[in-house]
Order: sequence, then C-alpha cells, then structure tokens
Amino acid sequence: MAVPFLLQARGIRKAFGGVEVLHGVDLDAPGGSVLALLGENGAGKSTLVKIVAGDYQPDAGTVTVGGDSFSALTPLTAREHGIRMIFQELADAPTLTVAENISLGRWPKRGPFVRWDEIRRRAREVLDQLGVELDVDAPVGSLPVGERQIVEIARALSDRARCLILDEPTAALSAQETERLFGFVRRLREQGTALIYITHRLDEVFEISDRVAVLRDGGVALEGPTADFGRGDLVAAMVGRDIGEVARPAPPARVAPEPVLRFDGASVDGAFDDVALDVRPGEVVALYGKLGSGTAEVAESAFGLHQLSGGAIEIAGRSVRLRDPADAIAAGVGLLPSDRQREGAFLIRSVAENLAAPSWWSMRRGGLFISDRREADAYGRWHEALRVRSRNDPAQLLGTLSGGNQQKVLLGRWLERRSRVLLLIEPTRGVDVGARQEIYRAIRELAAGGVGVLVATSDYEEVVQLADRAVVMARGRVAARLADDEITTQRLTEEVGG
Repeated sequence: MAVPFLLQARGIRKAFGGVEVLHGVDLDAPGGSVLALLGENGAGKSTLVKIVAGDYQPDAGTVTVGGDSFSALTPLTAREHGIRMIFQELADAPTLTVAENISLGRWPKRGPFVRWDEIRRRAREVLDQLGVELDVDAPVGSLPVGERQIVEIARALSDRARCLILDEPTAALSAQETERLFGFVRRLREQGTALIYITHRLDEVFEISDRVAVLRDGGVALEGPTADFGRGDLVAAMVGRDIGEVARPAPPARVAPEPVLRFDGASVDGAFDDVALDVRPGEVVALYGKLGSGTAEVAESAFGLHQLSGGAIEIAGRSVRLRDPADAIAAGVGLLPSDRQREGAFLIRSVAENLAAPSWWSMRRGGLFISDRREADAYGRWHEALRVRSRNDPAQLLGTLSGGNQQKVLLGRWLERRSRVLLLIEPTRGVDVGARQEIYRAIRELAAGGVGVLVATSDYEEVVQLADRAVVMARGRVAARLADDEITTQRLTEEVGG
C-alpha cells in the first residue's frame, strides 16, 4: 500500500517586484521519505520552502498538509501542522545555553517558574539521539559553527516535526557529524516523517534521498525517484548544460621555485601543532580535514587571527610576526573567511565599496575622503574579469547578489589590493554547482597570474578539482601530503580517517 503524501504544493506562483520567481511549481513530499531539492542559487528553492513554512505568501496555488489545504500558510499554522525548517544561516540565540536554545520558545514551567532541570534533560535526550556530546550549559555563541548547526538541528527535532525541511544542514558539519545526521534522518524516515533536504552536494543526494526534484529558473526541471538518475542528469538539469564530471585540474604552467608562504613547525595552543607546509606563487595548495582538524586555524594564523605558540611563518622568504590582520594585509595576504556574511562581507554596502574596502587608504582624495571614482574604477576592473553576475552598477548592494557572486566580489577585493597570498576557508560552502565551477575557474586563473593560494576545506571534491598539492590534517597535525594523481576522493577519505 502506497504511503499517502503528507505534504503537497500545487501550482505555486510567487513574484517579487513584478518579477515572477516561481512559475506554477508542483512538489510532493511523501511521509516516510526524503526528497532532495536541488537547484542553482536563484532557482527558487528558498522561496518555495519559505512558502511551505509560512514565511512567504504565494500569489497562487495551494499547500496541502496532512489532508488540510491552504491557499497560504502562516508560520504559526505551519508549526501547528508539524512543519519545521532549519535554515542554512544560523538562527540561534548566542547568549543562551545549548539547552535553552534547544527548547527555545517551549521552556517548561511549574507555575511562574522555568523548570531548568527539565530543559537540560530534554537537551541531553535529543543530543544523545543525535550521538553528539555537547556541554548543555555552554553558551551557544562560544561553540564553533559546526556545533551551533547541530544545536539548530536538535532544536527542530526535539519539537516532534512531521515535515522537516533541512536547508544545507551539513554545510558546516564534519564527515562524522554528517553521518550522525544521516542516521537520524533515516530514523525519522522510518517513523513516517516527510523530509525535504536542500543541498548542493550531489553525493549526499544519492546517499540519503528517495526522490529528487530540481528547480531551474522558477520551474521544475527534473523530478522522480533518485535511483532513476545519474550525477550528470542532475547537473544538466540544474545548469541547463553539461559541465562535466569531477576532474583534476591541469598542472600549473608556471610555479615559482621559492615559496611565497611557509609554515615552519607552526603551532597554536589548542588548535594545531608542528605544521610545516609551503605555498609557491602559481599554485593552489589545499589544507583538507574534518571540522575541528585545525585546517581553518592554520589559514587564519597566516592572517594574524591566531598568535603562534611555536614555530614560524614566512612570507616571501622573511619571517613575520603577524599581530593582527592589519599586519597580514600589509604583508600582502588576503583572507576569505568561512562565514562570508558574518565575517567578510558588508551586505548593506555596495559592490564597489566591498571590492575597494582593503584599499581605501590608497583611494583617499585630498588625504581625507575616499574617491568614488577610484572605487568605481576598481569595480570596473574586477566585475568583468571575475564574471560577477549582477547589474552593471557599482552601487548595487552586495546582499542582493547570490552567494557565489558575493564570493567573487570578496576575491576581487584582494586582487585590487594586489595580494600575493590568498587564504580561502571553505570558499564554496553553500554555493550551487554552477557557481562553484566558476569560482574554481577564477581561483585557478588567479594562481596562473602568480598568486599563491591556500584553500582550507572539508570538501574532498573541492580538493580533487582545485588543488595542485594537498596537505591532510587530523586532530591538529599533518596526517599526509599528496600531489598530482595521489589526490583522489578515496585517498583523501582514507588519510583523514573515513
């Protein structure tokens, strides 16, 4: 007997500012199954699931949940019908504890008093179900991004969701944490929960989903059982063309013999120990490891964000003491942080201002005011060179661009600064497959122009497609060094410990 559909969307249309972004979309999420929802940034995925979750009101169409049909849901109605959504961007309360966040909005009381012991018990119970050990009394703001994401997942799962929408839930998780999540997703599926799983990682689609739907330009480009499709089918449906399979990059045409960046037995207490590696102009070196392996901290130390407790860092052959990012920028180092929206981008400022920010000192007019013309000139240099997809308008706000194009702008700011070393931490996290390839192309072109690039990533496909050499880290130490044909998904997985 077929499992009845728990959630259906029929003929969903939605426009913003007169531009229709969803064109009569139909979507089925059966109870007891996982539906993978794919599409490039701007395809309409977020708009569709926000309509299902009651955050947006559709212009036309209906949503049916458990037999009840609605022309529009409110967040309260959606919640009452068991719809829960975990957003890619963290939506926690940083000053509250792990336990308080997991029960946020549902704190149990005895009379006027909050039952703190019950809040802690609930938190431990759901974290145990996830197989995660966290201090339930720790402030969430003190946790790394990956652990904060786990708290978000635990909060939704503790609320007895009947339909759970997961928006890029593994973007900040380690391989082990991802497997734990998949185990819980499978248990929810067995219990009859409908799951909508938004991801850009195609390997996750084939590992966890029963059905797949691809949105392109506001319509459904592909839909059906996951087993009926191959990787190439999904990619072609997303981008409207075949962009090829995962492949190694061509060897760099020219690599300088002397490194532009070198770590010599570098250590930071509590983060990494005795790291030795070098990056030469013209090459891309990947630091690969699971979340918490120390890869991000190694890259951040070369930008003055962590002080070495041992060893040394050399830039262009000279030992340097990087007290803060200003020292690193002055030495010719640029950084793309892992959380671009919180740590790297000025979303409410223009594209031109974001491109020019590190170079403002040299763009002064009359020694005091920043020259608008020089900002516009910087925009003109890099907007086309990096293939930024936006209006040809320096004043366009950065926050209106897709994630992939925001990353290109942040790359451009360091090129305008003429940085000789680029440190990229998870450069394509949350970026769709088409934009990801464009970012890889831009990074390779930067290296070909003589920049030394160090990429810290937990994505093995990223390493395979991008790196000339790879340094694998585990538990804060170098576990392996790979080059050329040694860089394969199997070898990376083996060296990092599965």
